[in-house]
Amino acid sequence: MYLPQLFAESCPEQLHRIIREHPLGMLVTHTGTGLDANHLPFVLDPTRGPSGTLLAHVARANPIWKEVPNGERVLVVFRGVQGYISPNWYPSKHETHRHVPTWNYEIVHAHGRISVFDDEKFVRGMVAKLTRQSEANEPRPWKMRDAPADYLAGELSQIVGIVIELDRVEGKRKLSQNRDARDFEGTVGALDERGNSSLAAAMRRSRISTDESP
Repeated sequence: MYLPQLFAESCPEQLHRIIREHPLGMLVTHTGTGLDANHLPFVLDPTRGPSGTLLAHVARANPIWKEVPNGERVLVVFRGVQGYISPNWYPSKHETHRHVPTWNYEIVHAHGRISVFDDEKFVRGMVAKLTRQSEANEPRPWKMRDAPADYLAGELSQIVGIVIELDRVEGKRKLSQNRDARDFEGTVGALDERGNSSLAAAMRRSRISTDESP
């Protein structure tokens, strides 16, 4: 990933936040037929391994778990907030006209080695973790025991667990850090007006962290 220093993000807390808030990752693998990509919800265990560990599952019918051997290097891409930035939002554009459109975004690339676990106990535990993560904000969280035992057992038999022990996690947060204060505020205000408040909030966070840096 191209990483200009101004936009590079190395803080583990920020990288983990993006993964937690946007857990649908793109698992990129290299198989006998070439590159492949699968889109899976992941659970991050930041305490396991040198750079954390990702847990997920795939359908038993998905050939990926047979095509990629244990220990193979893989990449998981997590995309956070993102959006188009118009030069018309910069006050300075109306004075100089020396601006062009761009795109702001947060992204994390997680590199590691994959292992497959075709084991009912492991799969059950992994699904329980994913369920707790996904249901955390529900007023009445769904629990696995809410489903009939025989039905749940049948569903679990149709999936296979995967674990990716990470050895490198890198991030990029391109959030108008290169703009002066008034162009930055013009962009944030325009995003709020257009309903992209999540990107506007990420930009404000980036500005605060930049201002607080030594």
